[in-house]
Amino acid sequence: MTGSNRYDVTAWPVGDPAEDVGEVINSIIADIKGRQAVTDENEGGKPGAVIYIPPGDFRLRTQVVIDISFLRIEGSGHGFTSSSIRFNVPEDEWPDLHELWPGGSRILVDIPLSEEDEESKGAAFYIERSGSPRISSVEFSNFCIDGLHFNPDGSEMHPANTYVNCKTGIYVANANDSFRITGMGFVYLEHALTIYHADALSVHDNFVAECGSCIELRGWGQASKITDNLIGAGFKGHSIYAENHGGLLITANNIFPRGASSVYLKGVTRSSVTNNRLHSFYPGMVVLEANSSENLVASNHFLRDHEPWTPFLGVDNGLDDLYGLLCVSGSQNSVIGNHFSEVIDSQSIRPTGATPVIIRLTAGSGNYVASNHVVAMDVRAKSGDSAFSAQVDALLTTEAGDGLAVTAVMVNTESVRNTILDSGSDAQVVLDKADNAFRATPAIGSKSA
Repeated sequence: MTGSNRYDVTAWPVGDPAEDVGEVINSIIADIKGRQAVTDENEGGKPGAVIYIPPGDFRLRTQVVIDISFLRIEGSGHGFTSSSIRFNVPEDEWPDLHELWPGGSRILVDIPLSEEDEESKGAAFYIERSGSPRISSVEFSNFCIDGLHFNPDGSEMHPANTYVNCKTGIYVANANDSFRITGMGFVYLEHALTIYHADALSVHDNFVAECGSCIELRGWGQASKITDNLIGAGFKGHSIYAENHGGLLITANNIFPRGASSVYLKGVTRSSVTNNRLHSFYPGMVVLEANSSENLVASNHFLRDHEPWTPFLGVDNGLDDLYGLLCVSGSQNSVIGNHFSEVIDSQSIRPTGATPVIIRLTAGSGNYVASNHVVAMDVRAKSGDSAFSAQVDALLTTEAGDGLAVTAVMVNTESVRNTILDSGSDAQVVLDKADNAFRATPAIGSKSA
């Protein structure tokens, strides 16, 4: 400990941080609460503290319980490296790998769990405090939370690829204000970050990947942001999920494939999904459901192509190609200036012979869809044993020979009074022109009115 309100887990006299850093951090929090017991002292009283985790491996066998505001837990490196690639390399090749595990300031989540335990019991960090005011300004910065292994799920899939282990990185159980998660690494957790009732939350510049679900905002909340993150969930979960939120900003994220969805909004209003790069192997990339209304979806790059990595061939999220890459159930949403690349093998389309849908309005009214650009190509899918090279080869291949017929916009009969402008040719847009306004994108060589 280098100051009264700054602690180093390796210098604290209680517990062994290498064997159970959870015991150490809980002891430090108890010390902070004991020393900062007065609510108003010299117009202050409870400034909180910083807990430092230096570079190294620290096993966590005891859940950390946080019930104080103004606490910052920080390290010196997010330490992310792909455990998925490592575990899919034959074991006889492991001795030749430069490293086997994530690094930096690394928490190894090793809480004993049973299948009957509720989700919160598997959290490395559990934040909960009732009463007034809400718990505020808890920060996590610049260290790695590693779930170590996934477990068999009863399928024939390799256990390292199931995304199941009942472990969570950070779980916030009730109303909170101005939390910050920055510069963190999350890997091999069934749930990386689960937060209920967030207000003014900032999830910024993290590496959250190879987790069952990555960022989940549950319950309800307002005025939060998810920005500049590198994110990639597993096929059973969501990369970004939010429910009953208002004023949510999702911007400048690079979202990797394999998540069942890139962005899934349920009952979300007056929020923005802008300037993200979204990549998926399945339909249902961005979903607005449960009357998600008055949202802006703009200037995003959508890429849907095929899984190129051998261990995950044949895996999908259960949706067919009629679902849409962007599916909207709600009113008065604006879908403006997005780029969609649908680069798939026509022989893989489901149902067989169907025309894939890019944007689909399923319910609601008054949505505005304008100036979206769709590139659709029919390619022969390739695969490989190297996750990195197979994916890069797929991303850089643009010389596909044939165009692919798609429905750029489909408007269901349950969705009415929408405006669709310059987002597909007359043949590419399916809607009832008596119930919706429509202006087609001019075909090449045609005379505009």
